[in-house]
Amino acid sequence: MTQILLVGTELPLLEGLAQSFAAVGFKPVVAQSLHEARELAAHQRPLVGVVSRTFAAESTADTLSIPLAPGGALVLYRVVGGPIVTLSPTVQRAVLADLTLPLERNRLMALVQHVGDRARVTGRGTDDRTEAAL
Repeated sequence: MTQILLVGTELPLLEGLAQSFAAVGFKPVVAQSLHEARELAAHQRPLVGVVSRTFAAESTADTLSIPLAPGGALVLYRVVGGPIVTLSPTVQRAVLADLTLPLERNRLMALVQHVGDRARVTGRGTDDRTEAAL
């Protein structure tokens, strides 16, 4: 089952996204800090990391150090009416998309599905560490 990591402090939004991802067959995991996200991702690398734009602006290195599955992608989000933050060029180059949630919820679902399909087609959808342990 493909894991999706949701990172931020907007718990009602993240729980709603987690329910949506679970309904279409993904395994969502919610973290409230970048430290917690890295710990969760160390056990099973997520295909997609959906991270608060505020977290990414405050800690570029921690955001980029979240381990992703082969073929995985990083997506940033901000909430409607949330603070406008400036991202470093490094983070800007590393992200697949920068979304406003919940307005772009359908776009997020489509992006995650596309990343999953792309990883399967290219053969990068498996995590060698996980399969070797089995």
